[in-house]
Amino acid sequence: MNKDTVLARGLVLLTLLVAAMLAAGMDPAYGQASAETSGGQQAAGESLGDLSQMQSIVIDRGLTPLGKSCVECHKQHNPGIISDWKRSRHGHVGVTCIDCHQVPADAPNATQHESLVGTDTYISVLVSPDTCGRCHPREQEQFNRSGHFRGYRQQIPKDDLHALVHRHEGRGHPELSAAPDMTGCMQCHGTEIKLDDDGRPTARTWPNSGIGSLYPDGSTGNCTTCHTRHRFSLAEARHPAACASCHLGPDHPDIEVYENSKHGQIYAVEGDDWRWDSAPDAWEPGDYRAPTCATCHMSGVGELSVTHNVSERLYWNLWAKRSDVRGSDDVMSPLLGDGPAGREKMKQVCTACHGELHTDNFFYQADAAVQLYNEAYWEPAKQMHDELAAAGLLKENPWKDAFQVTFYHLWHHEGRRARHGAMMAGPDWAHWHGFFQLQQSFYTLEQIHAARMASGEIESGEPKAGGGH
Repeated sequence: MNKDTVLARGLVLLTLLVAAMLAAGMDPAYGQASAETSGGQQAAGESLGDLSQMQSIVIDRGLTPLGKSCVECHKQHNPGIISDWKRSRHGHVGVTCIDCHQVPADAPNATQHESLVGTDTYISVLVSPDTCGRCHPREQEQFNRSGHFRGYRQQIPKDDLHALVHRHEGRGHPELSAAPDMTGCMQCHGTEIKLDDDGRPTARTWPNSGIGSLYPDGSTGNCTTCHTRHRFSLAEARHPAACASCHLGPDHPDIEVYENSKHGQIYAVEGDDWRWDSAPDAWEPGDYRAPTCATCHMSGVGELSVTHNVSERLYWNLWAKRSDVRGSDDVMSPLLGDGPAGREKMKQVCTACHGELHTDNFFYQADAAVQLYNEAYWEPAKQMHDELAAAGLLKENPWKDAFQVTFYHLWHHEGRRARHGAMMAGPDWAHWHGFFQLQQSFYTLEQIHAARMASGEIESGEPKAGGGH
């Protein structure tokens, strides 16, 4: 039998097989039920996030009976959860829902849904950092020494911030004044999670994705801010987008600065081809060609080990009204960290890809921008503010006072942008969104200050606040 005859018979057999599969309602591409469902709708093809397969999978790798029951129930009612879990490291090693969600019977957040009533098993929808810390103690300990730890705690004593959110943004509404906080502030900073009489989190305080939430068991943090549930992906946390949901906008446009930088340009062009899943201390240049946020602030590079203390490699405090060199071990201090030591660690990150001269000269330029802001903008602006305050020439409501609004924008918006843009190599943010608008605001402050000091009065018909905010 020659080659052509064999090929022809093979094609005939293949055609008959495909026809038989189609007649049986099978998809020849996958050997499973065809994409036409009984309702006549097109089912999703097999893909990374395909939920149509969840109800048919069987997971049995030595899981406990209770662990299996969680998976079996959730794959029917919450297939997205199981879709993520089965591809997670937890799924690979047999860590199931109950391992993270079970709590002691006397825990304040202990509840039982219908399948557990009558048993001694209690669960909570809340999974606190202390729960994660049982398996990841080093990461939790590092987080507890970082600036992220105080994400919510630093807001507690700030009466002016609560007044801004509730009285001004929330208009003092008797029922709805917390809306700007619930949908804004606490989704990045976190909040103190409260429980109702049934031990379930209140709608006012949960859900939130804030990094610094206080949990009923006393622990602080939120691991799922960066490693979103239920995949808890290391690769996801290494992408710039993991940081971008909070580090963006007019007051700290870190993701926009990154995108403006050469680092961000390279990531945008090549990032899809980089390797994101290397082991924590083995993710090195070569897996990527330019750093992401995680590379500089957290990742193991060269002799540096991975850290969840995001303050460890910082020199300046760039978000404060005035930037000073870090030098405090108090986690609640804005100057948390060891600035000189942090600079040396950051230089180790830089010199993994750049020469020492390039690195040293970059920090010379960036430090000059921070010092210029301190000396030429913040200090004289603060002096003008204090003189007006001493003379009684500031309005009681700062948000109706052109001087105070402009003063706030000078440090909280434009000043931060200039400093962040300089230190993270985003030239447009350092200049046009930074120093250019700083000088406009500064001239407006000088004009208002001179007029009020000369007249001894707060002028009627306030001039428009300066700057481009």
